[in-house]
Amino acid sequence: MATKKSKNTLVIVESPAKARTISKFLGKGYKVEASMGHVIDLPKSKIGIDIDNNFEPQYITIRGKGKILNKLKSELKNSDEVLLATDPDREGEAISWHLYRALKLDKENVRIEFNEITKTAVQKALKEARPINKNLVDAQQARRLLDRLVGYKLSPLLWTKVRKGLSAGRVQTVAVKIICEREREIKSFVPEEYWTITVEFEKNGERFTAALLRINGKKVKISNEKDALKIVEELKNASFVVRKVKERDRRRNPLPPFTTSTLQQRAANTLNFPANKTMMIAQQLYEGIDIGAEGTVGLISYMRTDSTRVSEEAVNNARNYIRNEFGDKYVPEKARNYSRSRGSQDAHEAIRPTSVDRHPEKIKKYLSADQYKLYDLIWRRFVASQMSPAIYRVLTVNIEAGEKYLFRAIGSQIVFPGFLQIYNGNEREDVLLPELVEGDSLPVKDYKPEQHFTQAPPRFTEASLVKTLEEEGIGRPSTYAPIISTIISRGYVERDGKQLVPTELGFIVVDLLSEYFPDVTDVEFTAQLEKRLDSIEEAEVDWKKVLADFYYPFADRLEEAREKMERVELASEVTDETCDKCGRPMVIKFGRYGKFLACSGYPECRNTKPFLIKTGVKCPSCKDGDLIQRKTKRGRIFYGCTNYPECDFTSWNKPVEKSCPKCMGLMVEKSNKEKGLYYSCINEECGHEESAEKK
Repeated sequence: MATKKSKNTLVIVESPAKARTISKFLGKGYKVEASMGHVIDLPKSKIGIDIDNNFEPQYITIRGKGKILNKLKSELKNSDEVLLATDPDREGEAISWHLYRALKLDKENVRIEFNEITKTAVQKALKEARPINKNLVDAQQARRLLDRLVGYKLSPLLWTKVRKGLSAGRVQTVAVKIICEREREIKSFVPEEYWTITVEFEKNGERFTAALLRINGKKVKISNEKDALKIVEELKNASFVVRKVKERDRRRNPLPPFTTSTLQQRAANTLNFPANKTMMIAQQLYEGIDIGAEGTVGLISYMRTDSTRVSEEAVNNARNYIRNEFGDKYVPEKARNYSRSRGSQDAHEAIRPTSVDRHPEKIKKYLSADQYKLYDLIWRRFVASQMSPAIYRVLTVNIEAGEKYLFRAIGSQIVFPGFLQIYNGNEREDVLLPELVEGDSLPVKDYKPEQHFTQAPPRFTEASLVKTLEEEGIGRPSTYAPIISTIISRGYVERDGKQLVPTELGFIVVDLLSEYFPDVTDVEFTAQLEKRLDSIEEAEVDWKKVLADFYYPFADRLEEAREKMERVELASEVTDETCDKCGRPMVIKFGRYGKFLACSGYPECRNTKPFLIKTGVKCPSCKDGDLIQRKTKRGRIFYGCTNYPECDFTSWNKPVEKSCPKCMGLMVEKSNKEKGLYYSCINEECGHEESAEKK
């Protein structure tokens, strides 16, 4: 009797790490290979779109991917079936579609997907193979071709007017514009002075403070020192009496589990991770880590998502874990469901651990330091999201000073930690007040009038830019990190510590494109276009119609702009430097690595010099060199002496043109949330500080 031949199945994923993890979940008869991402794309050497033939894309095999395709074709000969297990999103669907065509597959149900790389999820997916979703593919094609049309049509205009090698991106340009507009707001901002008055009291040996809230029943507005000191003098003659004591409970609910953008924001704010680093580590956690006895397993669900939705199974597992670890009172009566945010596609679950039983401390020894930090962040956020609220007892005390002045003190204390328990008390916010009763007279220990200045909007950080892009509907979860990386690598934006600062090149490009292509740089227009791209996925509109509706008006403006731009010459900024060779003035030009000085006599004189951003401050070490702005290899700004390497003085903080009044040392510019912008003596033993806001 003939034995039945076993079936051989070829499973194709994107990455070797994902292939290794999945291989361990599959039995004999399965071979898992990696495509190493996209294998088919538009050519780099030309636009690759036949515009006259209904925007037909001219796809080619990506250079270097021919060997991978040949290997897959070879494996295909020894296989009875093929399953395409690329990532569960538009890009993954497009990769599967390209592989399907390149390998000339004829079976329809070849696509499998899973939101997490666990044995259960993978084996379930094997039983649910489906056809490739052409709507997802078309949504990806539309985005890819739209970005190619904008980039390949606009970039040559920048080459002729600014410098060779520049490129314009559909979404990236809008991101740069947002950063530039914030910078202009900051530069045009005029701070307004205002004063606050707090009084320190003592009751039963405990000290506490109350802030002046109202004068004659009206909200306090003190705009100068003279008025503030006048009020203090009046207060010295007043009696302070407790008039109202109000106690109430306040509930603080947990935040929903992470989406891509909220994970990037939180990781930036608490771990100082750039967006691309967060996504790289999240990818590692998703694709699988060897954690000892369990072997290699995916630790988190898919990390590109805009949804806060979580599966019922995962919610129940979290609730059981909470009940077992902390008790019934830490589990809400009903499971928490978080509302869908505006514009959310809701295609995937929120980012969560694949098993709440894998406590970060249990698997810490198997993770790198950064993997542990990010996994710990994700695990705690998810568990907390299904816990009871924290309850605070809030005490509000009104204190009258005579009939004219009303002060208020607010205290709060946690009476039930709820979800804060999962954070080991790191997010407690107790502010205690002594026991106070209406009618109590309070002895004053000190009066504290303080000068403040209204603050300009802060510069964007990666976290706040991602938040803004999401709120404005610009880009999608998979694009936030690449957007930031691209605008920095192109030299349109620089990192200064955590802040994103637009370069002069960024301003020039944004202003030029805003003048001639207002739609391309308009936030609302870009957001509406994103919605139309999303509607392709829902089969509400044909993808080529979206391309046509955008391209033809764009092409008309392109020709019109080209004619106008040919008649406009961008002015080169003339400096006070003179050419060493011919004596003509030097002008600022933009090169591949940023600004440089070139002789205004070009092409007769081709002399160039490095462009140095001077601070106007002499070096405090050698007393001879000038302090200039420099950059580390990673792009962080610092300040050093022009006499380097003979003089190695450096400072991370910007020097200012004034000496310390105490020790005559160098003063540098600093800022923080409490003090705002201020000047500090670089000499730590001196320690002198003063406000910089008046300037």
